[in-house]
Amino acid sequence: MEFKDYQKYRWFYTSTGKLVIGGKNASQNETLLRKVKSENKDRLAMHTTEPGSPFTIILSDIKDITDEDTNECAIFTGAFSRAWRSKKKKVSIDIFNLSQLHKSSLMKEGTWGVKGEIKRVLVELELVLTRQEGKLRAVPRPTVKSKKDILLKIIPGKLDKAIIIPKLQVALSDSINQEELLNAIPSGGISIKK
Repeated sequence: MEFKDYQKYRWFYTSTGKLVIGGKNASQNETLLRKVKSENKDRLAMHTTEPGSPFTIILSDIKDITDEDTNECAIFTGAFSRAWRSKKKKVSIDIFNLSQLHKSSLMKEGTWGVKGEIKRVLVELELVLTRQEGKLRAVPRPTVKSKKDILLKIIPGKLDKAIIIPKLQVALSDSINQEELLNAIPSGGISIKK
């Protein structure tokens, strides 16, 4: 699938090079799911078990998706959910096929139902900052093959993004502007992991 505007969503590439996209809000979740469902190809999709997360989709044929892809996508889904803002260490993720999603006229924007069997996994919330496609990204640790490409490890914490930005810029010792950093990291407080 050609998804040329993927960078306006939450996104990253898995360790095997598969593009994962998730909505930043209810409107983007709605647009993303409608767009991907319209191509009539089944995809692997995820959402936190509790409300308040992006729907994330691995844009690859299901038969080509590895356990690593699934795990990395699950961590990403959890990290950009309400669970991070709530400072949880772990979160439950529901994994299902795109074809299982349904929408009724009574459901509000960004809300979809899932029919059939759902696989559920518990993931730890921890991301690393790195560069993908020349952009700063907060991604699951297993995604980054070389330790030298990890700029920083972050976990949910008490420090507000606005307060920690200068500390992150110093810790990263890289010419990263504030907007790029704010776009890369999850909403809510963070803590730098040693």
